[in-house]
Amino acid sequence: MSTLPAPAPGPEALAHSRRLAAHIADEIGQAGGWIPFARYMELALYAPGLGYYAAGAGKFGAAGDFVTAPELSPLFGRTLARQAAQVLAATGGDILELGAGSGRLALDLLRELERLDALPARYAILEVSPDLRARQRALLEREAPALLARVAWLDALPERATGLVLGNEVLDALPVHLVQRTAAGLAERGVGLEGDAFVWRDRPLEDGPLLAAAREAGFDGAEPGYLSEVNLAAPALVASLARRLERGALLFLDYGFPRAEYYHPQRSQGTLMCHYRHHAHADPFFLPGLTDITAHVDFTAVAEAGVEAGLAFLGYTSQASFLINCGLTALLQETPPGEAAYLRQAASVQKLLSPSEMGELFKAIALGKGLEGPLLGFGRGDRGHAL
Repeated sequence: MSTLPAPAPGPEALAHSRRLAAHIADEIGQAGGWIPFARYMELALYAPGLGYYAAGAGKFGAAGDFVTAPELSPLFGRTLARQAAQVLAATGGDILELGAGSGRLALDLLRELERLDALPARYAILEVSPDLRARQRALLEREAPALLARVAWLDALPERATGLVLGNEVLDALPVHLVQRTAAGLAERGVGLEGDAFVWRDRPLEDGPLLAAAREAGFDGAEPGYLSEVNLAAPALVASLARRLERGALLFLDYGFPRAEYYHPQRSQGTLMCHYRHHAHADPFFLPGLTDITAHVDFTAVAEAGVEAGLAFLGYTSQASFLINCGLTALLQETPPGEAAYLRQAASVQKLLSPSEMGELFKAIALGKGLEGPLLGFGRGDRGHAL
């Protein structure tokens, strides 16, 4: 187990982490001593009552483990509301948000859509965490009680959807497989046990979807020792949403790259990253249940999955371009310059747009069905050619 220059967990949190570790170790034992890393990540994040997103630890904001765009500024949600309003006007549908985090994005979106006289009849939130669901409800009850009646929480994807399906920093939290190019061929990296400690163990990669995806990504041509992630869950989610979408758009904002950049030879150890108390580290075995585990998104795979499932490709660009196209800078100017509120908002906007912060690393991608004309967020700076 690694040590980090961060606040040590209290006794209750540490006991919680040990319960989850024991739960994962038990599954490894039952599986014969090895599980794919994707299964380890799934348990670490989503094991009922124990996983990072399924239990009750604080995650978002200054007191949590990381800060997301909606936590930085309400202008993020207000800007997205412009794109949402365009899709809602074209479809007469609703909004489905996947994994609403603290609920801040839903709150800011609903407030701005109300100001725009563009509120949907229903704002659905698919949330697997009972704790986060309770936090989201509490925030809306406190900040916008009149809008709460429009919000519904779902346990599973609806059979049909019309309108906007929104995922902000959702795809990066889906479990990923780890694949390594060895001198003997391709191997899948999994998790085993030595005593009560988790350890890495590799197995030859057999025929199946993972091998096909790894070859599509170019692993066969990599140098021995090359290690990276293959996310089968993200394309599967997009395909599932495509089957359900009758008319409207899927919009994802997340950090990642096109496939050629994701699997560049110089990125030879992948993108897997963990976060604990605002410290980034690379040890997914550190304090399971208290540490977030993420990987960057292969946006080429996302686009391919949507198109193969019958959706139209609607755009791909940087977060900075998307937000500027949707009017972020105009919204900032509504606050009089020189006031303290303006300075705070301007600093947050700088983080959202700056290439050295979130503006370039984060991307926006949209796929849809039955929509005419370009989407607002992709009017300029579209990078679909890079996919």
